[in-house]
Amino acid sequence: MIPLLITLLVTAISLLIISKLPTGVEIDSFGKAFVSAVVFGVLNALLRPILSIIAFPITLITFGLFALIINAVIFGLAAFLVTGFRLRWGFWSALIGSFALGVINSLIYKILPLAVN
Repeated sequence: MIPLLITLLVTAISLLIISKLPTGVEIDSFGKAFVSAVVFGVLNALLRPILSIIAFPITLITFGLFALIINAVIFGLAAFLVTGFRLRWGFWSALIGSFALGVINSLIYKILPLAVN
């Protein structure tokens, strides 16, 4: 349970950092960022496997680059579902935001000595 909470907190902090960058992602508060992290996690757990299977041929043809589009779709869907989480430039904000989320999450996990499996 603790690793899940740490993951949610890191994702929420990452979303807040992304909202301060000029990415077109806007989040009102830490509470909204935490709710967004929960929704993003649920969508990743439930929707990503289905989308990955459906898009496998395209992902194979594009050497994995289509996975970025799948990430952007899930990011945009999370923004659509959570009030207080907006994408100023639509799909482009989702694409930039999902890429930035991966980079910032990786940096936070590298910096902090967390034992999250």
